[in-house]
Amino acid sequence: MKASDLIINPDGSIYHLKLRPEELPDLVLVVGDPGRVGMVSAHFDHIEFKKQNREFVSHTGMLKGQRLMALSTGIGPDNIDIVMNELDALANIDLERRETRPAHRTLTVVRLGTTGTLHADIATGGYALASHGLGLDGSLNYYSELDQVKDHELSREFIRQTGWPSFLGAPYIIPGTEDLVKKLELGAVTGITATGAGFYGPQGRELRLGLAFPDMLDRMTQFSHSGHRIVNIEMETSSLYGFGRMLGHRVASICVILANRATGEYSGKVKKQTEGLITYVLEKLFA
Repeated sequence: MKASDLIINPDGSIYHLKLRPEELPDLVLVVGDPGRVGMVSAHFDHIEFKKQNREFVSHTGMLKGQRLMALSTGIGPDNIDIVMNELDALANIDLERRETRPAHRTLTVVRLGTTGTLHADIATGGYALASHGLGLDGSLNYYSELDQVKDHELSREFIRQTGWPSFLGAPYIIPGTEDLVKKLELGAVTGITATGAGFYGPQGRELRLGLAFPDMLDRMTQFSHSGHRIVNIEMETSSLYGFGRMLGHRVASICVILANRATGEYSGKVKKQTEGLITYVLEKLFA
């Protein structure tokens, strides 16, 4: 692997995350906001070390006898591209030789996020658990392995039902890791999580600029196929699910619902509801 493709820092750490292979545990809890890493690690029994580079903050420690990491990704599917490729490199590439390790190491990566629901009947303050990630951003189209991991039937049906315009790029729907998703299921609303490339226009928000696809949210809300509906929209899940599947890692994503896009409601209880989500996830994972 070329030095310009796999960039290693002088201390042997991976370029953006600033982590070395021996520092990576098997369980990684990812949050978007760097400020939420400490909210997660406050639940650890012991913190081994803390690292920070740019928006990538990591706290590694122990909880109930298991080593784990809380890691911030920053916002957007492009940041997930960095985080998942570098986590996988730490796990499955010999950084000194720049060669893939012969034995594959599987990580478990769980996203704890914030989101808005598309449905008037889903209350804010609850949890949206992603059975699948719907990529509206197009970033995974750059990888040849995408065709092997996406749900072709659901992806085609989404394009058909919504009349998805070709100028926005080809969307894709990718399942999460079923047993991991099931572990988080009781107490959450489960469905497809849509992932946009941005917060405003790509999620159907209109301020001073007009929308090229003004009916997008309405058509997404109406989508239904084989018991699947699109529950919520955010900015990371489909990318996490795509890289998890392509690279052979276990992935799940669950978000606290802060906004209802159908009713226009927004909850101002961000810290309290995020704390509730963290407690919920840790209880489910460590039951």
